[in-house]
Amino acid sequence: MKIIVLGPQGSGKGTHSSKLSNVLNVPHISSGDILRDNVSKQTELGIKAKEYMDKGDLVPDEIVIQLMKKRFEESDCNDGFILDGFPRTLEQAKELDKIAEIDIVLYLEIPEWLAIERLGNRVVCKNCKEIYNLKSVRPKQDGICDECGGELYQREDETPEAIKQRLNEYKEKTEPLIEYYKNKGILKTFFCDKDNVPVEENFQKILSIVRS
Repeated sequence: MKIIVLGPQGSGKGTHSSKLSNVLNVPHISSGDILRDNVSKQTELGIKAKEYMDKGDLVPDEIVIQLMKKRFEESDCNDGFILDGFPRTLEQAKELDKIAEIDIVLYLEIPEWLAIERLGNRVVCKNCKEIYNLKSVRPKQDGICDECGGELYQREDETPEAIKQRLNEYKEKTEPLIEYYKNKGILKTFFCDKDNVPVEENFQKILSIVRS
């Protein structure tokens, strides 16, 4: 099963993508992780991508698509994958159509106030990138990752002002994808407007939507 998970920052894309990956036994693929991995390994495409990243520019779609295509060719993708953070634009979605046939697009819809509240309480492990929320998904020990013992930190771009800017960019660039995939008949939506619902409860509802 090939699934795209869409949603604004704070919607839980990473958390639920990881959980879906474990249950469906297909890899969770993050375009950001792939870029960083190729840069660190100094692959040919990674070197090209770094030239743009060092200047603070977006990596061109052509390079990102090539990286994704190479990832899809790996053996663990034979039964499908969960895409998180890609595609981000309509142009990327149309390019993705040329290299993969997507079965489901899961849209995690949340109101802006909830996204801001969640991101404001989010901390990330510096080592393994595990995500926690200081209100709803706290680590067992403050400041320490449950998974690897790494240090937890809050990203600089998750101040209220920066969050609002990122959400505005999302609306401008990514929301058109909702209509695109709706017209294809493969869009499934999960709406969450409450912050006191356990993650596992929401996930079970999402899993039912995916399997329906």
